[in-house]
Amino acid sequence: MERWFAAKGWRPRRHQFDMLTQARAGNHALLVAATGAGKTLSGFLPTLAELIEEPAEGLHTLYVSPLKALAVDIQRNLLAPIDDMGLDIRAETRTGDTPSDRRQRQRARPPQILLTTPESLSLLLSYPDSLAMFASLRTIVVDEVHAFAAGKRGDLLSLCMARLQRIAPSLRRVALSATVADPDGYRAWLAPDGDIDAVSLVRGEPGADPNIDILLPQDRIPWSGHSGRYAADQVMREIERRRTTIIFCNTRALAELIFQDLWKANTKGLPIGVHHGSLSVEARRKVESAMADGKLRALVATASLDLGVDWGDVDCVIQMGAPKGSSRLLQRIGRANHRLDEPSEALIVPGNRFEYLEAQAALDAVEAGELDPDLFRPGTLDVLAQHVMACACARPFQQDEMLGEVRSATPYSALPDDTFDRVLGFIRDGGYSLRAYDRYKRLTQDPDGSWRVSHPRFVQQHRLNAGIIVEATMLNVRFKNGRHLGKVEEAFAATLAPGDTFFFAGLSLEVERMDTEDLLVRATARPARIPTYGGSRMPLSTSLADRVRGFLAQPEQWRRFPDDVREWLEIQARRSILPRPGQILVETFPRDGRHHMVVYSFEGWNAHQSLGFLITRRMEAQGLKPTGFVSNDYALAAYGLEPITDPASLFSPDILEHEFVEWVEGSALLKRAFREVAVIGGLVERQHPGKRKTGRQVTFSTDLIYDVLRKYEPTHLLLQAAWDDARARMTDVGRLARLLDHAQQRIVHVDLPRVSPLAVPVLVLIGRERIATMQGEDALLIEAEALAAEAMAVD
Repeated sequence: MERWFAAKGWRPRRHQFDMLTQARAGNHALLVAATGAGKTLSGFLPTLAELIEEPAEGLHTLYVSPLKALAVDIQRNLLAPIDDMGLDIRAETRTGDTPSDRRQRQRARPPQILLTTPESLSLLLSYPDSLAMFASLRTIVVDEVHAFAAGKRGDLLSLCMARLQRIAPSLRRVALSATVADPDGYRAWLAPDGDIDAVSLVRGEPGADPNIDILLPQDRIPWSGHSGRYAADQVMREIERRRTTIIFCNTRALAELIFQDLWKANTKGLPIGVHHGSLSVEARRKVESAMADGKLRALVATASLDLGVDWGDVDCVIQMGAPKGSSRLLQRIGRANHRLDEPSEALIVPGNRFEYLEAQAALDAVEAGELDPDLFRPGTLDVLAQHVMACACARPFQQDEMLGEVRSATPYSALPDDTFDRVLGFIRDGGYSLRAYDRYKRLTQDPDGSWRVSHPRFVQQHRLNAGIIVEATMLNVRFKNGRHLGKVEEAFAATLAPGDTFFFAGLSLEVERMDTEDLLVRATARPARIPTYGGSRMPLSTSLADRVRGFLAQPEQWRRFPDDVREWLEIQARRSILPRPGQILVETFPRDGRHHMVVYSFEGWNAHQSLGFLITRRMEAQGLKPTGFVSNDYALAAYGLEPITDPASLFSPDILEHEFVEWVEGSALLKRAFREVAVIGGLVERQHPGKRKTGRQVTFSTDLIYDVLRKYEPTHLLLQAAWDDARARMTDVGRLARLLDHAQQRIVHVDLPRVSPLAVPVLVLIGRERIATMQGEDALLIEAEALAAEAMAVD
């Protein structure tokens, strides 16, 4: 191995030696190292060393990645040193894209190194031969652990590791990441039985500091928008002067828009591509191969490329719109250069003036080494139900033994006995309201107390339907010749009629017809609109929000800002006030025959959306005749026909006990959350043998069951799980609660004769269409400038 490093002209890094030392001592380890520091090789070096010293057949190391593409990329990079050293070691991938014959062969004769995802690992554990397959397992390597440890996929992987530890007691756990704010939280998550002291922390050598700049427009930073589309010509010039550039967008819809804008500005006809999660596997692989082969000058992408894919020729990353978090920004910057000793180059293109402040806050956070905190929470019950069913598919189990194994997974370490009883009862018969139906009787308890699968059909049903990622109802986008481009959400497709056009996969497409599962299209040169995707908005991190608040309260910082941003803040200070940390500024003013209230709380779009629904209900109760609200990451604007003279009366913590519960129960939020937990928990099938249910059929089934349970069994396990999801993820209730807890004491109310400068970015959203078009953007800019002229007048 030393000769291989020397032949490459490399030297092993200190942290790579440290990982070898920890492996020799048999210790679990968490490696936190910068992108380009050789993290993945650090994880594999002990495996290669052990297999060189003691060649062996059977599965030695399991590598778990959050992305199928990353597993394939790692396999390609791992095979190079194996081939170069002439080692007799097999390394293979196993994901949802792996052919069935290879999957069967891998279970019978596994490679020494298997690269997979949490979902594919869970499926492997559902087979009776998993005990033999994993008996020889020595190491599990979890790459990019920050990407899923604190979510449901992390719950599943933690449970899988608990099962593997029982099969192979000497199993060593390793996790790798570049962006971890709380290493101890991840050490606890990784450790068997949550024993944090059993996991050694290895820190990588520091890399070169990144070079990050904010790309300013040629004239003025816009008042509104969040895409940075105004800078398409400038971004194209950056692409022209570099070898390869990745342009990151925060949503799939924006990626399609930016690609079209860049293509129009691409006067030299440079090869550029687009990549996001709704495109077909074939389309994504084609673009990934073109990038790996150096055939593209630029690639417009979403979070689908945030992680790990190693393209050494990428010399710049451009972030369109604000990054929303310092950790995400660092992760994306790491895709540039991918060499530890050379700085990565990055540009941020803020969409509006608030986003300029956010971009500057992100730069300051990166320079200070401040990462976004990760919030670990107890493991979810729908994931637990799926895992227990997987274990039962492999072999019968005793309840006490299974509970002990489950509790050895940190997210479930405090799981109460009665909650586990309820999980087993749910899998046994579906619960009180559903137990009359045989289709829900998946488990049976034998006289000796062991639990087993009631019928072989339930084993097949589990393997067909297992998985944690529940997509929105989607339709396939296809040409008549059968070529598959990807998927759009059914809610967007429902707005289309034959002859309508939309942009997708970098093409302008005309709808020919729609059937149950497919949207048939043909290419066209006509103008088009952009598909919308639900649930794709990234929240503003609390740490960046705090930094932006700090900017507002520190005029001495303003000299760092462009003239138009500084002028915006100075006139706001003259016309109204700028909130200090700990204060919530509420402005009220009349405009266009309505009375407006703008609340500057900086708690992110999800929390503001939830608050908007609740506040307008209270406005209605107080006779203020609300007519609507709009929000962004920084502020909420509500408006109605009567003036709001006492805004503090609209805010109190009990809003979460009364209006919040009524609103969530009466909205589609809880039904949507229930659909996800019902699918994950195995109550509703996505697929039958030989046939896949349409999203509409799945939604119909879950809505029917939801209504029955709400009426007859409101304490059902899955309704509880759906409530937990709706509160935590869809409404950001944690930030909402923090906002409301002391809101009445923190509010500073300023009543104004007209709109203030700070209100312009949120107020211009009133009446904006969800589906962005170039004409819509132009109209928005015209309206914003008129509103801004009124706000910035100082007389």
